[in-house]
This record gives sequence, C-alpha cells and structure tokens, in this order.
Amino acid sequence: MKNPVKLLLVFAGIFGLIGSLMGAHMAGSGSYALRPIHAHILVVGWLSLFSWSVFYKVFDVEYNALSKFHVWSAIIGTTGLVIGMFLTNVISFNLPEVFTLIVYIGGGVALLLSFVAFFVQTILYQPKK
Repeated sequence: MKNPVKLLLVFAGIFGLIGSLMGAHMAGSGSYALRPIHAHILVVGWLSLFSWSVFYKVFDVEYNALSKFHVWSAIIGTTGLVIGMFLTNVISFNLPEVFTLIVYIGGGVALLLSFVAFFVQTILYQPKK
C-alpha cells in the first residue's frame, strides 16, 4: 500500500456505522448505558480516522515508518479502546478482569501513541516544491 487513505477511510466507515447503530439502539431502547462507548467510537473511530485520512490525502506525506506506525496504532488503539470499554463497562463475557483491563488500557495507550505520532508527523511535514 502506497498510502493509508483508503485504509483509514474504511475503518472510519466501520466505526461510523457501529457508532450510528449504537446510537439508534440507545434511542430506541431508551437506555443510554452505551453512551460513553458510542461517543468514543464516533469521535475517535469515525472522526479522527476520517480526519487523518483526509490529512494523508490532502498533504503529500511520505508513507514511511512513522506514518505506518501512526496509522496502525490508531486503528489498533481505537479498536482496543472501544472493545475494552465495552468489556469493562457493559458485558465482560466472564473474561478475567485483568484481560479486559489490558485490552482497555492497551488500546488507550496505543491510541495515545498514535496521536503523538500524528503530532510528530505534522511537525516533520515538509511541503514538496
């Protein structure tokens, strides 16, 4: 893959669909137990991944090791964070608490690292002349 635009767009679409379905379920059921997960899926999963896709499309950024780290830590981090939130706060499926916390915290740390990588990416960006 030469650039991450399509990959980030697809994952943004997946998270957008899941978040919208969760919102529809909450509205229909009258229960807002999924509200924090719904918000994180839409803000981090849909909005952030979409905006990063636009960044890589609009700015001619070299798809190097930093870019790859940013993209994959964003996807893995968002997935881990929202699954961990779900397992910790909604249904644990009788999984050990230590496992659900590792998924939750690990996802959050990976996502945080992706934001740091994006920040570094923006500092290092040099427009081509």
